[in-house]
Amino acid sequence: MSGGVSPLAPASFPTLPSVGGVRLAVYEAGFKYQQRADLMLAALPDGTTAAGVFTKSLCSSAPVDWCREILPNGTARAVVCNSGNANAFTGRAGETAAALTAELVAAILGVTPRDVYLASTGVIGETLPEDLLSQTVPALAEHLGDSHADAWHEAAKAICTTDTFPKGASVAGPGDTTIVGIAKGSGMIAPDMATMLGFVFTDLTVTSDVLQAALTTAVDASFNRITVDSDTSTSDTVLLFATGHADADALTSTSDPRYDEFVAALQVVSLDLAHQIVRDGEGATKFVEVNVSGAASNDAARTIALAIGNSPLVKTALAAEDANWGRIVMAVGKAGEQASRDDLAIWIGPEQVTDGGMVRDGYSEERASAHLQESEVKIRVDVGIADGAATIWTCDLTHGYIEINAGYRS
Repeated sequence: MSGGVSPLAPASFPTLPSVGGVRLAVYEAGFKYQQRADLMLAALPDGTTAAGVFTKSLCSSAPVDWCREILPNGTARAVVCNSGNANAFTGRAGETAAALTAELVAAILGVTPRDVYLASTGVIGETLPEDLLSQTVPALAEHLGDSHADAWHEAAKAICTTDTFPKGASVAGPGDTTIVGIAKGSGMIAPDMATMLGFVFTDLTVTSDVLQAALTTAVDASFNRITVDSDTSTSDTVLLFATGHADADALTSTSDPRYDEFVAALQVVSLDLAHQIVRDGEGATKFVEVNVSGAASNDAARTIALAIGNSPLVKTALAAEDANWGRIVMAVGKAGEQASRDDLAIWIGPEQVTDGGMVRDGYSEERASAHLQESEVKIRVDVGIADGAATIWTCDLTHGYIEINAGYRS
């Protein structure tokens, strides 16, 4: 993690509860970083089911390809993640390193490699050294222990790259069950996943098909509604594991009344982690919510919201605390979705800016600018077409983003 902590960071890492059957370990392997753990392992009990959502990038990493291949099995016994090296765009060497990692973990745990999930994050195009893997993965496994609060904290730190703080969240699930998640991400963040990783665990028994449906729904409402810089990475991965160690009936159908409760709880964790990623956006000083209503459909509303949230002109105006609402009009107009120019209404915080296709009578730029001086900003737009609505979350664009991404590699 980088030295300076984001001004939008939570006050502290949350105290995360244990998840039955999950054992955690971290290790300083030295793939890129020195004097910090950069390798994380979560060992899972027999009977664990798995679900996953991955990047839509056509240049996906070797670990993403590995996970996609084994996911149809629906089972898992471990997930291992390294930071500092993405093992992406590394050709046959990347495939070999991914397979070796799974084989090493499988041999130590006495499981099949096809139940070992992989994730890597960091610099693209650098080969993951096989000799270093062979030395460090066995040492990593020797540190496995219960998933207590300190272990979650260490695991969350080990998967970070340019993050300025580790990210974790938890919530109670249906009955006496638990859902815990950790994530990383700071830059190269956009919907369809991003240069972000998320690992979520529950002790509820859930069949793999139901688990996949729940994760897909939760990701669509959380990780796929955030953007830092509009860039989607090669390595995006969110994995969900159900260990079945809770004393609760199995969730085997989406028609089970508990399914909606499980999805709602999963969305709480996912959205918490997604918001933390935006709050750690590289160079960010503003956490920004963009709400669009009145669109032709919910999908159209999301497209318009993302056009606003991804606009460098809008984002730099937010950084300058400049109520330059014409840039919002520009972003709505370029989104490619229906919008009524003469019915377009814009709010900056509580201050309504436009009405009837022009500046609203009584609009106060001073009040709008005062809202932009806050660390949490809200922009609302009604495009005057129908009842489609969507919300996305983003951050401002500052000199800090340029300095981070021009000055060094993660």
